[in-house]
Amino acid sequence: MSEIIELARRARVASYALAEASRATKDAALHAMAAALRANTDAIVEANAVDVAAAREAGTPESTVDRLALNPSRVDGMAAGLEQLAGLADPIGEVVRGYTLPNGLELRQVRVPFGVVGIIYEARPNVTADAAGICLKSGNAVLLRGSSSAAASNEAIIAVLRDAAESTGLPADVVQGVPTDRAAVKELMQARGLVDVLIPRGGAGLIQTVVSESSVPVIETGVGNCHVYIDADADLDLGLEILLNSKTQRPSVCNAAESLLVHSAVAQDFLARALPALAAAGVTVHGDPAVVAAGKNTSSSADGVAGAVVPATEDDFGTEYNSLDLSAAVVDSLEDAVQHIRRYSSGHTDAIITRSQAAARRFTTAVDSAAVVVNASTRFTDGGEFGFGAEIGISTQKLHARGPMGLPEMTSTKYVVTGEGQIRT
Repeated sequence: MSEIIELARRARVASYALAEASRATKDAALHAMAAALRANTDAIVEANAVDVAAAREAGTPESTVDRLALNPSRVDGMAAGLEQLAGLADPIGEVVRGYTLPNGLELRQVRVPFGVVGIIYEARPNVTADAAGICLKSGNAVLLRGSSSAAASNEAIIAVLRDAAESTGLPADVVQGVPTDRAAVKELMQARGLVDVLIPRGGAGLIQTVVSESSVPVIETGVGNCHVYIDADADLDLGLEILLNSKTQRPSVCNAAESLLVHSAVAQDFLARALPALAAAGVTVHGDPAVVAAGKNTSSSADGVAGAVVPATEDDFGTEYNSLDLSAAVVDSLEDAVQHIRRYSSGHTDAIITRSQAAARRFTTAVDSAAVVVNASTRFTDGGEFGFGAEIGISTQKLHARGPMGLPEMTSTKYVVTGEGQIRT
């Protein structure tokens, strides 16, 4: 029996015990995990230092190294996240719908765990604790496959979490790590029947690989080519504030804006304000001919900041930059904006800035994304911001879950049918 199959079998056995665990037991495990992370901070940070040193030696960009690095404050944040999960409602056993049939049968649709969840993710070791906690709270055993760049960190964190879970009476195997070699990952993606669902978290390449090569059902998360459309009836001051927040507040994440569309009726006025402001924030704008022309007209703004505008290629409009880059185009109508979004959007989050209720209704109806935003930043598409308390990722597919995946989205349902001897005739 291969190592992956053995891990999956152990996870399956552990999932049975976890499915029957009470909320009190699961919350006790989460608190124990949080306490154990804090108690083992020095060992976790020491293990992380090995990964950080290896990353720097390999020439990894400092922005990526920063996402990899742990310190006592970040470990404490991981622990606090687990404590927060303990305070959330338990989705297991929730009655989604229930009624009595004409024949007297009582029918209830209730939330139940998936069973065994595999999570394949990149870089950030804090995801290890977050994912383990969310899966435990939703009653799922988890197989965690982090990146090789965080191998020492993840091994240390998983060991701490396993011991803590076991100390509260749950099987240690509710949390397990998966080897990072390609053969192991490939086998994990083919473990249909032992693994109930796979969730990839990371860049477009990772997600596409898992979606394409897995026989295990996949919940696709995350790639975010998000748009901000400035309508003809937009409040331009509001639009500029929202655009800057959407693009620059944290450009490396999936809900950051990657593309700007401006209605031609307001393009001259809006771009005269927006291009210098974007340049001042360090943003390079990849613009269509109209935007490039506007950039030349605003090359010397009132505060002396040069507009950073370069000609866009076809690929730019479909790119998730995750950097201080932004594609931009002028459109002649709301319908043209909708058609552009339909062509290039990844289906994550798209926003309209408008004072027109009719335009807002048309946009929210016509744009088929996981989140459609009116007069607010794209950065709000997040489980925490939506009030879910926690999320495992943001689903951009349409089956089972869409948008931020909180605890309810980490469950399936089953029907409980109760009768008094009814038989079908």
